[in-house]
Amino acid sequence: MDKKEVIYGTVPSKSNSYKIIKLGNHCSMCKTPAVKKYEEQFYMQLSGELRGKMIETFFELHIDVYYPSMRSDLDNSLKAVLDCLQKTKTIKNDNKCSKIVARRFVDKKLPRIEFSILEVD
Repeated sequence: MDKKEVIYGTVPSKSNSYKIIKLGNHCSMCKTPAVKKYEEQFYMQLSGELRGKMIETFFELHIDVYYPSMRSDLDNSLKAVLDCLQKTKTIKNDNKCSKIVARRFVDKKLPRIEFSILEVD
């Protein structure tokens, strides 16, 4: 795929994506509302061409992340994006990602990601 996809919104940090809840003597982790909202936005903005594609081969992810400030960590966002790609069934499993080319930018007015997926043999 050479076409760039654009998803608007700030990617949540994977390290802050879960909260611990206690149910009796059992503790569990659940997604924060911010993560759930981003996943929904990601699904709605993702082109129909990619949604449900189920890429099973090895692939490269080329991504530019535009944050509203310099506070966010690029590496924490990458896992969140890979999780979204898996949840939207764009990819079957993120363990098939063989290469990530990532760049970080600041755009206070329009945070977003721009990415493309390249299937490799």
